[in-house]
Amino acid sequence: MTEYKKAGVDIQAGDQFVEDISGLVSKTRRPEVLADIGGYAGLFELKKYKNPVLVSSTDGVGTKVILANQLKSWKGIGVDCVAMCVNDIGCFGAEPLFFLDYLASAQLDRAVLKQVVAGMAEACREVGCSLLGGETAEMPGVYPPGEFDCAGFAVGVLEKDQIVDGKTIRPGDAVIGVASSGFHSNGYSLIRRIVKEERLNLQMLCSETHLSLAQTLLLPTKLYTPLILKLKKEVLLKGIAHITGGGLVENPPRILPQGTAIEIRAGAWPVPEYMEMFRVKGGLDHDEFHRVFNCGVGLVLVVSPSEKEAALRAIDKMGEKAWAMGQIVEGKIPEVHFLY
Repeated sequence: MTEYKKAGVDIQAGDQFVEDISGLVSKTRRPEVLADIGGYAGLFELKKYKNPVLVSSTDGVGTKVILANQLKSWKGIGVDCVAMCVNDIGCFGAEPLFFLDYLASAQLDRAVLKQVVAGMAEACREVGCSLLGGETAEMPGVYPPGEFDCAGFAVGVLEKDQIVDGKTIRPGDAVIGVASSGFHSNGYSLIRRIVKEERLNLQMLCSETHLSLAQTLLLPTKLYTPLILKLKKEVLLKGIAHITGGGLVENPPRILPQGTAIEIRAGAWPVPEYMEMFRVKGGLDHDEFHRVFNCGVGLVLVVSPSEKEAALRAIDKMGEKAWAMGQIVEGKIPEVHFLY
């Protein structure tokens, strides 16, 4: 295979990479998995559900991978990739079953991509899903040397009568925000531009995280599935919004029925100082800031007013931070109104 290798594709390295990660993958295996890594497809036996509905989502990590390459820290990228997918299916209240990844690069760097897969495996174990399979592609000419891209998709399941779809949301319902772990995986094209143009010191200490700015920017996306599945047993969740691309402006309206809107009190939660620094250094007004970044809130929940305090107590017991940040109001179209 010397000619193919000269063209930039090393099949032997690809085979060795599969061996490298097989141990990581096996640790995520659920009893329903029927095939080992290396086959044409993953097999998963669906059990124990009376009226199952499959829920799926696909996503990537975006340009955060460029920053990870610059700082030579890749494990968190794997966590990000899983989290962006399983958090989305969690918005329906689904239990994640399995995850598959797609890794593409100019040339396979086994050491780097093994760190990425290690992060994926760690995230899968935390949320209880299997890393069922994936694809590793070498594409010289498509990607610059040393660069790679990372994407994946997750499949989950829940009973049909337990779908959280926002249809029961009514004016007066309470809106709760759950803390993010950082910027998660959105807005990094702007973040990298601000770092470069403002010559930010990546070694500066961030007071909230007690980490350097570089380490803070690479904090992986929080995995909300365990919290959602536990919280469902204690309160009735009427709606769940994962705050990803589009921020606090575009994501909450996705779960609202017609005739309602969300009223959010700016100042109801503490925006991390390092995020506020990026707003100021980037010259962003509050509308763009709320539209691009999660602003310290990674998940928005809607519950009835009578269950607001119970939900906040339950989230606190799970070791997460949450705030009552607003309410549902009447509205011509589903949208967010910020009260300053």
